[in-house]
Amino acid sequence: MWILAVLLLIGLFVVCLKLNSKRLKLQQQMNHLSPMIQVVENAKDILYYCDTKPNLKYRYLSPVIDNILGPNSLKEHLKYPDKAFDIVHPEDYETLLKKKTGDLDYSKPIILRLKRDDGEYIWFEEYATPVYENGEVVAVQGIYRNINEKVELQTKLEYKVSHDALTNIYNREYFESKFEYYDRESDVSVAIVICDLDELKSINDHFGHKMGDALIKEAANLLYKISSEKEIVARIGGDEFAIILIDTDPWQIEEFLANVQNEINFFNSSTPTFYIKMSKGYAYSASSLSNMKELFIQADNQMYEEKKSKKKNQMLV
Repeated sequence: MWILAVLLLIGLFVVCLKLNSKRLKLQQQMNHLSPMIQVVENAKDILYYCDTKPNLKYRYLSPVIDNILGPNSLKEHLKYPDKAFDIVHPEDYETLLKKKTGDLDYSKPIILRLKRDDGEYIWFEEYATPVYENGEVVAVQGIYRNINEKVELQTKLEYKVSHDALTNIYNREYFESKFEYYDRESDVSVAIVICDLDELKSINDHFGHKMGDALIKEAANLLYKISSEKEIVARIGGDEFAIILIDTDPWQIEEFLANVQNEINFFNSSTPTFYIKMSKGYAYSASSLSNMKELFIQADNQMYEEKKSKKKNQMLV
């Protein structure tokens, strides 16, 4: 009997030795992985592993999400994995849905916006990898990188490239790019309006170029104020402006020109510093393809005819 007890004790001792050995190995692995875990936990990017089937469920979501999207974000997203669909920008909802269903090109970065707890949207660049099981996407793992500053800088640079520094409306380069687009690629009904300030040289000579610049800025503001999203207003020269009206008709053009003149009259009646005097010309076509250059020439000629007529009338007076 005692032999059996001894054997049992020896067996328990061996088992304890093996368990202790495994514990030591596991501890060594944990010690080895600890720096890596700390790196992941302290990273500025959001790392995640999320099951998509049978239901959304995070296996891992890095705590840094609280610093980016707001306090308690980690707790809320772990408890309600569908919350991502509540905070994604409406324009990016479809992209997020395709990522969940596996109908996305995962070889390319995913660009989308998520809303912080203060209501501001943050731009993210995500690199995601699908996890397959029996040919079906059952999970997605990836990393969200905050690119808000990058997008803001890019937006500012694009704005500077496309806008006139003095007036903040579109510049000649942007006007020409849209001009070429409608001339070669997109067929729409279109009109080009050319506007040129009258007597700017006289103002520069008598009151200085600062006053002349102020007049140019006021004219640009006036044209921008009455324009819609379909109308491209640009400064294409010193005191010359061009407007492209898209999907328009002759009646809308006449209305636009009437609005311009009404705004000029209102400005001149309420601002004693200087008057805005402007000559205008326009040309219209039901088709923009291969017609833009001719429209520009016609509008420009019409504008100069109006300017000549004004000078002639002034001389007669």
